[in-house]
This record gives sequence, structure tokens and C-alpha cells, in this order.
Amino acid sequence: MRQVFDTLKIKTGGPGLYDITAQAAHFVHAAKMTDGLLTCFIRHTSASLLIQENADPDVLGDLETFMRRIVSRDHSLYRHTTEGPDDMPSHIRSALTQTSLSIPLHDGAWALGTWQGLYVFEHRDAPHLREIMLHLIGE
Repeated sequence: MRQVFDTLKIKTGGPGLYDITAQAAHFVHAAKMTDGLLTCFIRHTSASLLIQENADPDVLGDLETFMRRIVSRDHSLYRHTTEGPDDMPSHIRSALTQTSLSIPLHDGAWALGTWQGLYVFEHRDAPHLREIMLHLIGE
């Protein structure tokens, strides 16, 4: 059994989904493992990770629109406002999604479906540099 690690650094430009499928696939391919498990972990509390549709960009836009609808940015609703009006809503959006994902590796390929991609879901308004830790264990 082997383990390999890497950290992706992803620049975001405000709310939305940022495709990191190719970077993660490159990491998996370079590890030269046949079977195992890839764990992806984002090291932030105001952004998250998603496996989502990668064929129609309207899906990604609709997800952002939906999140804006269900998580109010009205700062009068929150006690935590010291980091700006978008911070607490970003924490809530992150709590509703995921900070860690696991993807199986089988026969030398990771098991994402045909229409699936791996995304950073940025929740803050300002650009950020997000770190995603990748951990592959297998043989």
C-alpha cells in the first residue's frame, strides 16, 4: 500500500464553481496506482468542494443562483460580521455543501462518471487563493 499527497492552489475570482478536474486527474495519473481512493480536502471554511455536472455550464450557474436565493446576504441576520457582509453567508454555504470528497480509483482510472467534474465552489465575493489537499492511497 502506498500513499501520495499534493496540494492544489486554485485562484478564484468571486462566487461560482471552478473546475479542478484536470489538475486532480493529472495528480492521479502521475501517481501510477491501479486501485485506491483519492481524498480531496479544501482547507477553508468559506469555500467547498463539489462533484457536479460538467457538460452544461447552465447547471453551475443555476447552483450559484440557488445558493444566493437560499442563503441571505442580509448582514442584519448574523452576529459574525467582522470579515465583511459575505463572510457569514459563505460559512453557511460551505456548511451546506462539502469540504472533503472521496473518489475511488479502479484499474488505473478514477471513477468519476461520464458527466461528472470536480469543482471548488467559491462563496466569497473577493478573489482568493484556495488550497485543496489531495491524498491518494492504494497500490
